[in-house]
Amino acid sequence: MKSDRRRVLTLAVCAGEIMLKNGAETYRVEDTIVRICKVYGISNVESFVTPTGIFVTVDYENGSDEPITFIKRIKTRTIDLNKVSKVNTFSRSLMDTRYSIENGLRILKDIESYPTYPKYIRVFCAGLASSFFGALLGAGILDFLSSFTISMIVFLAVNYLERHQANFFIQNALGSAIASLLALLFVYLGFGINLDKIIISSIMILLPGVAITNAVRDSISGDLISGTARGVEALITAVSIASGVGIIMNLWFHSLGGRF
Repeated sequence: MKSDRRRVLTLAVCAGEIMLKNGAETYRVEDTIVRICKVYGISNVESFVTPTGIFVTVDYENGSDEPITFIKRIKTRTIDLNKVSKVNTFSRSLMDTRYSIENGLRILKDIESYPTYPKYIRVFCAGLASSFFGALLGAGILDFLSSFTISMIVFLAVNYLERHQANFFIQNALGSAIASLLALLFVYLGFGINLDKIIISSIMILLPGVAITNAVRDSISGDLISGTARGVEALITAVSIASGVGIIMNLWFHSLGGRF
C-alpha cells in the first residue's frame, strides 16, 4: 500500500534527520534509513544524504506502483553524539522488536527532545577541556586558570550567538576574537604569562574536530560530495577562527605602537 510506504518513509527520514542534525556521518544516516525501510518490508530503497539534505526514494521491485520520493532540508546542525547513538540503537533494535510506525515515531520524538546536560556543566567542562590543552602545551598555573576562565566566557558568547541564529562563521570569528582580547587583557594585567598558550587553549572549543573527522570518514566511505562539503565547512571554520584572532592581535599591537 502506498500509504504504508509513506508512513515507513516518514519514520526512516525522521530517524535520519535526528542523526544528521546532531553530527552523524552521512554514510551512517544512509545506512540507518535503508535498514529501517527494509525492516518494514521495503527492499527497494535508495538513500542519498548530504550535510544539508536527505533524499530517499522507495519503489516496488516489480514496478507495480509509482515510486515515492521524500526530500528533507537540514538547516541547523549541532553536535550531540548521545542522540546519534540512541537513534542508531533504535534502528538496530527493530531487527528484534518491530514497533508500530506510531510507536517508532513516538520513540524518535522522545530521543529528539532528550535533554542535554545542564548548562552549568557544559560551561564548566568547556573551560576544563580547553585549559587542559594548555597544560599539555606546558602552560603554568596562571595560564591554566586564565584559559579556564576565558574558555567559559567564549562558550557562553558562542551559545548566545547561536540562540540568535548567527551563522557559524560569525560565531567562530567573534568567539575567537573574544578569546584573543581576554587573553591579551589577562596577560597585560598580570593574570597570565604565556599569551600564545592561553589563546591556543582558549579557542580549542571552537575547532571543527568533528567536522574534520566526518569529512575524512565520508570521503573514505566513498561519499565524496559530503566529504568535500564537510571539509570546506571545517576550512571556513578554521579561517573564521584565524580571522578573529588575527584582527584582535593586529588592533592591539598597532594601538600600542608595537609594544605589549
